[in-house]
Amino acid sequence: MRALARNRVNNPPHNSPASRRYPDRPVAGVGALLFEGGKVLLVQRGQEPLRGWWSLPGGAIELGEPILEALRREVREETGLEIEPIRLAEIFERIQPDREGRIEFHYVVADWVCRVTGGTPQPGTDAAALRWVAREDLASLQITSGTLEIVLRHWPPPL
Repeated sequence: MRALARNRVNNPPHNSPASRRYPDRPVAGVGALLFEGGKVLLVQRGQEPLRGWWSLPGGAIELGEPILEALRREVREETGLEIEPIRLAEIFERIQPDREGRIEFHYVVADWVCRVTGGTPQPGTDAAALRWVAREDLASLQITSGTLEIVLRHWPPPL
């Protein structure tokens, strides 16, 4: 019992960025598929893991936060946009081992097709940049594993 108590004291809170690396359990997250004018919105990651890579806007759900509130908050924080979730697109899992094979990151992400309802697009907290990308331009970007496949499976969105 003392070892368990000691681990709780020494480990960062589960929702902190530090706890996402070498987690003791998967981190739940959300992502938004935003389509407008024949383009999809992608954000360039400003933090590890995968800094500099392009992916869907989104992030981790905070303890006690309903999933759709987390989705709206994460999109607002990363892009400056207000959104309306339309439908769950799919559940995506990313398991990233380190060089020794230990699980360094493990995310389970609910991706949602959404509609933009307001705001001004601008990169926020975790985003280095954002861009509306045409389908034919997707291949020119360094996109996180699985993201391109998800975007293409849901393009064009039946809104």
